[in-house]
Amino acid sequence: MRARQALTAAWPPVLVAVLLLAGWQFYTTAAHVDPTTLPSPARVWEQGWENRADLWANTLPTLQETLLGFGLSFLAAWTVAVLLDFSAIARRGLYPLLVASQTIPIVAVAPLLIIWFGFGLLPKMLVVTLTTFFPLAANLAAGFAATDREAMRLLRSLGAGRLRTFRLVRVPSALPYFFAGLRVSITYAVIGAVFAEYAGAESGLGIYMQEQKSAFRTDLVFAAVAVTALLSIALFGATYLLQRLVLPWERAMKQEGRS
Repeated sequence: MRARQALTAAWPPVLVAVLLLAGWQFYTTAAHVDPTTLPSPARVWEQGWENRADLWANTLPTLQETLLGFGLSFLAAWTVAVLLDFSAIARRGLYPLLVASQTIPIVAVAPLLIIWFGFGLLPKMLVVTLTTFFPLAANLAAGFAATDREAMRLLRSLGAGRLRTFRLVRVPSALPYFFAGLRVSITYAVIGAVFAEYAGAESGLGIYMQEQKSAFRTDLVFAAVAVTALLSIALFGATYLLQRLVLPWERAMKQEGRS
């Protein structure tokens, strides 16, 4: 049953993607488009496969930057969201600054981080963190604020302290909001890492795209873009698996609602 539901949900986007690729292939073949301008999907696949070792060697640094930067964002988001929930003063003082931080263009910050911290791993992590932090923190704070008041009063009437009430009620209540923010953030994480590499790096998909663009290897640029998209899709899908592991009761409640 689950496999059938997954296939039913997957076939429309797969069909659209196949049609787009078929149209792209037909146009580049029929119009005899120069591959340095617009390579066909077949050529992108062929050259990507032939250069798979280089693509893989540059994918690993990007994936490392993405995961480490997102891990730092995860810790920072939980710390800030809990602080906002526990302290009204912190909420009034920090939340406007968090919103204002989103008006600062990463395109201006990334080169500065490269100047300050060099071409190593740290500036790439920081760019990923800055790119993904706000959706996580904002959604988590909204989840804490949306906790059922009746459940809070019930636990307090039973003698539960603030920390225990927070752990037993507010955190489980906030987790669906958190996973919604997680899915938004994770799609930005890979893009943030690639952009940071554009600003300055020794290896990674971003610098690989720059090198191939300078060599007029548009086919390999498209191959690197495809790898970036696949990484984002894989991480996005992993959030659903993680949610099923962390929130098993949510699935049971949905099944009860259908029956």
